[in-house]
Amino acid sequence: MTERNLYELDLSRVEFNRACGGNQGGGDDGESCVTLGLVERGVYALGDSKRPDREPLLFTAEELTNAGIGPARFGLSV
Repeated sequence: MTERNLYELDLSRVEFNRACGGNQGGGDDGESCVTLGLVERGVYALGDSKRPDREPLLFTAEELTNAGIGPARFGLSV
């Protein structure tokens, strides 16, 4: 079986949704937020709202589930 290189996928059209940690009590610009976007079916990009210039990390749906990250928290479906 050939493993797929997720970092070869085009991320230019990915829309990211935020899930904030609540450390500032209201989702303002000082809030620590993780971003998640659906790249294509079964592949997600995980980023940081404070560092949008950084390349996001890419995960399969299975990897996200194994890490305890639920796309529904970001308003996305699996």
